[in-house]
Amino acid sequence: MAQTDGSAPSPLADPRFRMLWLAWLAGNLSMWMHDVTAAWSMSQLSDSPTLVALVQASASLPLFLLGLPSGALADRLDRPRFYAFAQAWIALVAIALAALAATGRLSATWLLLFSVANGIGLALRFPVFSALVADTATREQLPMALTLNALAINLTRIAGPLLAGLLMAAAGTAAVFALNAVMSTLACALILRARIGRTARHGPPVGLWQAMADGIRFAAGSPALRAVLLRAFVFFIQSIGLIALLPLVARRLDAGAATYTTLLTAMGFGAVAAALALPRLPGLAARGRIVDAGVLLYSAATTAAVLAPGLWLLAAALALSGAVWLCTVNTLTMSAQLVLPERLRARGMAIYQMSIMGGSAAGAALWGGVASHSSVGTALLVSAGLALVLLPLTRRFSIDPTG
Repeated sequence: MAQTDGSAPSPLADPRFRMLWLAWLAGNLSMWMHDVTAAWSMSQLSDSPTLVALVQASASLPLFLLGLPSGALADRLDRPRFYAFAQAWIALVAIALAALAATGRLSATWLLLFSVANGIGLALRFPVFSALVADTATREQLPMALTLNALAINLTRIAGPLLAGLLMAAAGTAAVFALNAVMSTLACALILRARIGRTARHGPPVGLWQAMADGIRFAAGSPALRAVLLRAFVFFIQSIGLIALLPLVARRLDAGAATYTTLLTAMGFGAVAAALALPRLPGLAARGRIVDAGVLLYSAATTAAVLAPGLWLLAAALALSGAVWLCTVNTLTMSAQLVLPERLRARGMAIYQMSIMGGSAAGAALWGGVASHSSVGTALLVSAGLALVLLPLTRRFSIDPTG
C-alpha cells in the first residue's frame, strides 16, 4: 500500500501527466472491453475450459515473451511515440475482430490468434507507460501516481464490462470491438498531445541486445528486485485462475452475458474502493506483510467464490478479490519502481511485467487444464490451496528496503 507525501502536489496538476493518465484511461477501457468480450465469446463458441482459459493465456503470453525487448526499445526510442504506436496496433486488431464478428466468421481459432495479437500491443504498451509515469511524476509524487494509475485501471474495470455487456446485448460483439478501436485511437491521440519531452539517456547508446542484457544483469544482481519478481510470478499463478475461469463459474449459476459483466463489475468496485482508501492510510505494515496478507485474502476470496450458492455472495467474493488484487499489485509495483535507476527503468519494469504475465499465462493454462480433467470448482480450490502451501516459502524473500 503506497504512502503519499501530503506536501507533494498531485501529479494530475502537471498537464503532461494528466494527458498520459487520460490516455491510460482510454487504453484500459479498450483492454477490459476486449477481455470481457473475448472471454464470453469463447465460452459461447466452445464448452472447453481449456479454450476459455487459453483466451487469458494467449493475451498474457506475448507480454511475457516481448516485455524485455519492448522495455529495451522504450529506453532507446521516443517514449510517447512508441506508446502511440502500441495503441495504434491495438486499434488495428480491434478493427479486424469487429470485421470478423460482423460477418459471422469469428471462430475459436481466430479469437485466440487475435487475442495473441492484442497481447502484442499490450506488451509494447506496458513497459513504456511505466517509464513515462516516472518521466512525468517526481519521486515524492510516485506513490500517488501509481495509485491514480491503479484507479484508472479499476474504474475502467467497472465501466468496461458494463459497457461491453450493454453493447453485446444491444448490438453484438462486433459493436464492442469497433468501440475498442475508437478508444485505442483516442489513447493514441492523447499521448501525442501530452508533449512529454524525450528523457535524457545516461551513457552512450547501446544496441538492442546489449540493452536487454544490461536489464537482465541488473535484475540478477538486485536481491530486492529478484524478490519482487518471484513474489509477483507466484501471486499471479495463483490468482489468475479465478479471472480466467470466471465465465464458467458464472455459467454454473445459469448467468448470461449481462450477469457475467455485472460480476466483473463487482470485482472492479472492490478494487476502486481499495484504490480510494490507499492514500488515506498510513504505513500500517511493511510491504512484505501486505503481500502476505494479500495472498491469504485472495485465497479466501477464491474459495468463497467457488462455494457461493448464489450470485450475490459470488459478487461479494469477487469484490473482495478485486480489493486484495489492487493492494497486492500496487505494493509490488511500488517496490519495483523504487529499486530501478532511471537509465534502466523501462527495461526493469518490462522484466517485472514479464514476471506477472509469465505467471498469468502459466496459471491460466494450468488451471484450465486442471478444470478440463476435473471441474472448474476443483481447479479453483486447488489454486487457493497452492497459494497457502507456497506462502511460507515465498515470504522468505523480502521486498522491504531493510530485508
